[in-house]
Amino acid sequence: MARDYYRVLGVDRNATAEEVKKAFRKIARQTHPDMNPDDPEAAARFREAAEAYEVLSDPETRRRYDRGDTINLEDLLGSFTGFDDLLRSVFGDGLFGSGSGGRRARRGRDILVRTEIPLELAAFGGPIDVDYTTRTRCPDCQGTGAEPGTSPVTCPDCGGSGQVRITRRSVFGTMMTATDCRRCGGEGTIVERFCPLCSGTGAVTEEVSVEVDVPAGVTTGSRLRLAGRGEAAGRGAQTGDLYVELVVADDPRFERHDNDLWHEVTVGFAEAALGTRVQVPLIEGGSTDLEIPAGTQPGEVFRLRGLGLTVLGRSSRGDLLVHVNVVVPKELSPDEEELLRQWALLRGERIDRART
Repeated sequence: MARDYYRVLGVDRNATAEEVKKAFRKIARQTHPDMNPDDPEAAARFREAAEAYEVLSDPETRRRYDRGDTINLEDLLGSFTGFDDLLRSVFGDGLFGSGSGGRRARRGRDILVRTEIPLELAAFGGPIDVDYTTRTRCPDCQGTGAEPGTSPVTCPDCGGSGQVRITRRSVFGTMMTATDCRRCGGEGTIVERFCPLCSGTGAVTEEVSVEVDVPAGVTTGSRLRLAGRGEAAGRGAQTGDLYVELVVADDPRFERHDNDLWHEVTVGFAEAALGTRVQVPLIEGGSTDLEIPAGTQPGEVFRLRGLGLTVLGRSSRGDLLVHVNVVVPKELSPDEEELLRQWALLRGERIDRART
């Protein structure tokens, strides 16, 4: 035999048809001429692998090859319109993921809108209205791009397929490739008389308002996707999607830490020493009483469980943590100073100097 096709593909002589196909797919991806335009060795390897696959993929041809019969490769390759069709028989229409046969699929652009929401909405969720500018389907032609009362017609160049085949000769023989039809741009149809409102594009620009449901527990940077609410490309194309990126506004009452809320209360040192009660605001509105026990120290934190933000995707909530700030007065009246000195004396505390 002039060439060992099993070795060319790197498979055993008892390899199954699927193993042969898998081996050829791997080599074809690595050595296809379009992927290696400046590498003649890769091109030669691709040609060799294609020959090997042609021989070993057909059961009858493979038996003849195994017996040592002479195989006419020109007859084999002639059963295809070229290597392009050979590869399509192996990879399907989506060769190397670069496209597909038939009419080209188009899609409108996605749109990103950033909107600010209050902390209360982030805590419990709810609907908001989002306003944005986009391209929508033309109301006059209903997206066809054709003048009302008319319709697009089949493209005479591609027969409605959206693609044309171009045959060229190369060192590998006759190559046939498919490309988008220039006349219709891959649409498969052409518009002879344009819609006056959209100038044949099938879409117009307008202001849009959409209601968006915000889930409880979202954070700044959370994105919500609304399928089909993006930009319309017209002429039967799929509409893009709308992405709403949320920005949670600061709240002067609270500081957010994941699903917990921090709130600071200020008490005097006498209140901290003797105990008191304070009002703590709640994210859902209103307030709750919090007892500050006698002897509370500066910086002490009290945890109110279940009064924080809702955990995203769950019904549970974080906690509300109350940070106690004890204020020491900077100025005292003479009576206050005297009382404080007596208190210090009773406590055995030493006062080094008088206030100035």
